[in-house]
Amino acid sequence: MSMDVGSKSVRSDINVTPLVDVVLVLLIIFMVITPMLQRGKPVTLPEARYVSTLGKGGDPILLSVTRDGRVWLDGEVHSKQQLKDAEIAPEVQLELQARPTVPIMVKIDRDVDYKRVREVVLEVSKTHVMGVSLAASKLEDKSEAGQGGAAQPPPGGASPTPEGK
Repeated sequence: MSMDVGSKSVRSDINVTPLVDVVLVLLIIFMVITPMLQRGKPVTLPEARYVSTLGKGGDPILLSVTRDGRVWLDGEVHSKQQLKDAEIAPEVQLELQARPTVPIMVKIDRDVDYKRVREVVLEVSKTHVMGVSLAASKLEDKSEAGQGGAAQPPPGGASPTPEGK
């Protein structure tokens, strides 16, 4: 604030410089922190038309399989630890002992061979855990926009039948 000499009125000016400084610092903080928020090893997920969300149970135990076939575990006990195939089941079991109600999510790069996917899922199944989720990104169907709202088949694969027939 500034006062005019000889005048009894107060002149108030808003100083925008501190506001801009604070906003820029917050922007920089968010730009630095956001990439660190992704759990597990970064992989390119396969795309799927129908994607469901995880239910209750908290943050899942993440098992990531990178493009070169290496397996990484990220959970409560382990933080981005690389595993050999023989170590997958015992280490996942340790994670499940620490948090028994937490789901397991397997993130597999889209370029990994299906044989490798089966090997990893087989190792996870040795823990006898109920419900292992495979991560996928939602497929954006470009043909839906051009069809003008045409009916899509339900997730079961059955085609809809017309009424009255």
